[in-house]
Amino acid sequence: MFDGENLPLPDSYEVELEDVEADSGGETEAGTTQRDVVRHGVVRIPVSFSATAKWLKKLAGYAKLDKISVQYFDVETSELKLSEMYVTGYKAKLKKDTSYKGLWTVSFTLKEM
Repeated sequence: MFDGENLPLPDSYEVELEDVEADSGGETEAGTTQRDVVRHGVVRIPVSFSATAKWLKKLAGYAKLDKISVQYFDVETSELKLSEMYVTGYKAKLKKDTSYKGLWTVSFTLKEM
């Protein structure tokens, strides 16, 4: 769900949790790795949809926004969670040409702010 609007069911959906590390981390002189984690479990969601021309236009509009209120399935709690995210890596590819302006494959990654 984006900004309160239900989306079509995705073709693929994956929830990844990443740690954000400070620049001060890295390898020490002794050869050990030092991690300075700033944030744990930052959500990253690669997703793809089969979209009509109508949804292609809507998804392209969401990709241009600075932030979106996203409701997604949280893999840690097995519940729906609301978070502020943004779209990166937006791609649209024509899957099949139809008399209704085509069927498109739209893919992008949502990143938590």
